[in-house]
Amino acid sequence: MTLREACAWGQGQLTAEGVEDAALDAWYLLEYVTGVSRAAYYAEPGRKMTEEQKEKYSALIGKRVEHIPLQHLTGFQEFMGLEFRVNEHVLIPRQDTETLVEHALEYLEKERIPSPGRSIQILDMCTGSGCILLSVLRYAEKYIEKNEHCTEPIKIEGTGADVSEEALQVARRNADALYPEARLVQSDLFMEISGKYSMILSNPPYIRTEEISRLQDEVRFHDPVLALDGREDGLYFYRRIVKEAQPHLERGGVLIFEIGYDQARDVTELLRNAGYAEITVKKDLAGLDRVVSGVLQ
Repeated sequence: MTLREACAWGQGQLTAEGVEDAALDAWYLLEYVTGVSRAAYYAEPGRKMTEEQKEKYSALIGKRVEHIPLQHLTGFQEFMGLEFRVNEHVLIPRQDTETLVEHALEYLEKERIPSPGRSIQILDMCTGSGCILLSVLRYAEKYIEKNEHCTEPIKIEGTGADVSEEALQVARRNADALYPEARLVQSDLFMEISGKYSMILSNPPYIRTEEISRLQDEVRFHDPVLALDGREDGLYFYRRIVKEAQPHLERGGVLIFEIGYDQARDVTELLRNAGYAEITVKKDLAGLDRVVSGVLQ
């Protein structure tokens, strides 16, 4: 079987089972199995696959047909230009969430958060794979270093918290590769958290319980329900985090949430009623409300 034949066969199998982006997924799995780049594929589409490659590719296509996410098959997902390990214990990082990271970096770039003792402490609540925390930490130093007004270096430290030890195992592997200094803590929200932070970030579970059964098969059967279920109205964790974050947030510190597309008004009200100001709503690339932030007064 040639590379071209394999890719066409894989696409056909996925298309027949209603897999979205069948052509793209067939290609990604072929690239994963053979290590062949796009350029090499187009230069030599008639190259023969080895028997081992054919068997592995066939097996992976068979799993993708069952709507097992592509990222669970390859074990990786790109996010903010970085590569993150993923599995069934964490949410697969999605491009929408990059809006949260970019918003957090805006605060750092514009020096809009407190830095007592020239130290910025960042907490990522419900960290999962660690993609939010580790991305912010990787790029934050660039913003701090290029700031002409810095007469004394600012130290940036980050902590990720999650109730799931299985998720934290994934986050630890990502931290080892991307930012080994990151601290990871198993905690039911703030139960095991101490100290104060300049910035608290969170992409908490926010799907209404009744909506989970209507999600894509890749999500409802393969993403951890613990990371999806926001209880009856989807706001359970926002209420708790808004309330419980205050003792751990510096005055002038910022709390930043990812939200569902229809939750901006409710989360804004939660922040306003808890005494937060400068409340901002950011849209994702699709033009949907995706991030809400507020500054603690």
